[in-house]
Parts: sequence; C-alpha cells; structure tokens
Amino acid sequence: MKAIILAAGYGTRLYPLTKDKAKPLLDVAGKPMVNYIMEKIAEVDSVDQVFVVTNNKFYNQFLEWSNNCNSSIPIKVLNDGTLSNEDRLGAIGDVNFVLEKEDVDDDIMIINGDNLFQFSLKGMNETFKQKNNHVISLYDVKTMDEAKKFGIVSVDSDNKVIEFKEKPEQPKSTLASIGIYFYTKDIRNLMNQYLKEGGNADRTGDLVEWLHKKEHVYGHVFDDPSEKWFDIGSFESLDAANKEYS
Repeated sequence: MKAIILAAGYGTRLYPLTKDKAKPLLDVAGKPMVNYIMEKIAEVDSVDQVFVVTNNKFYNQFLEWSNNCNSSIPIKVLNDGTLSNEDRLGAIGDVNFVLEKEDVDDDIMIINGDNLFQFSLKGMNETFKQKNNHVISLYDVKTMDEAKKFGIVSVDSDNKVIEFKEKPEQPKSTLASIGIYFYTKDIRNLMNQYLKEGGNADRTGDLVEWLHKKEHVYGHVFDDPSEKWFDIGSFESLDAANKEYS
C-alpha cells in the first residue's frame, strides 16, 4: 500500500501563519503537524512508501522536513508545479498527479495534511482487508448543527455508504467524512473516469459522492469519545489541537 499525504494547499484561512509556511508544517505542541500523521501511517504495516504532494511554493520546505524526518517508511516529496491558490490542482487533481507520475499500481491510503487525529488506523486497515473494497473514515460530530459544516455520510446496517452530501442544509446523519481514505488499486482508473466525466478536482468528498454510486464504499466509524479529531482550518482548531497535544 502507498500512502499519499495531501499538502499542496495554501492555507489562506490561517494567514499570516501560513503565508510563508505550509500548513502541515505548522508546529503543534513542539513538532510539525505532519509528523503526527506520519506516526499514524507507520502503524499500518502494509504501507511501504509515503508520497507527500505539495506545491512549488512549499516544495523546498517539505524536502528539508523529509530529510530530517526520522521515518521507518521511505518518503518522497512531489511538486505539483502550482504557485498559488488560484492555479492549484485541487485534492483529487493532486492524488491523480501522484498516481500518474509514480505509476502507482497498488492500494492507496490518502490523508489530508491538515488532519490531526488520536485514533489508530489499524482498525480501518482491518476493515479495508475484510471488505476488500474502498473504505472511508467517519467521525460522529454529534449534533446536526455541526454536521452542516462537513461532508456527511449515511450508511446501511453493514456500514456501506448509501449517501454522501457535502455540507448539507438538512443532514440525515452526524457521521462526517474526515479526510482519510483507503482505496483499492482500481481507484486509479476510476479517478481517471471521474475526471474525464468532468468531476470536481478540488474536493475529495466529491469523488466519494460519485464513487459510492458505482462501487461498494464502506465507512469505518471512529467512535471512541476519548480519541479526538481536529480539522486544522482555523486559528481556533489550531489552538485546541495545541492544548490537547501539549
């Protein structure tokens, strides 16, 4: 399995912190945010390569980071060639860029580079192996008001995804898709088809919305209340993560 960390965004909502520094490299309780993600990836024995896809602006920062990162898994940093928020490839565009450039013929794990989570990925990997199908991570955000802020998923009794809605006005559940995906190797061809059909290259959730209507996609629910998840998209969430991890 290959892991892809999405780190090509420009983090404009966290300016000026991210004006000259990539968001996944921001310090959280004494170390770069992306280091916590690497520790979680390392728990999945089948991962034999990590690709970090970033942009031209922050490429050298990630090269320096990777050279100093004490990782048991090889890391390769890829530059998608973009220079600004206006010409970015988008999350799906970046995954497709990695799959094509590295000619990946393997199952893949995708994690958003601004994702901080305390739960282990071992259980999700077990679900992936048992189902032998695509699996997405789900986290119960508890309230309908909170659910309006995320991509919300409905599942059947077998946890198969039956509906995905991005930031719904009237959520049907409180299970949020939280930017961790395990896909079978078929995803490369499926992603090509999705993009050729005019699918949005920006949001990872749009691919899920398209994919679950064509293939079996399962949800793995992280529901231990003691294990927290932070979507680092604001100063408030960054502060909360710093307090939790300190």
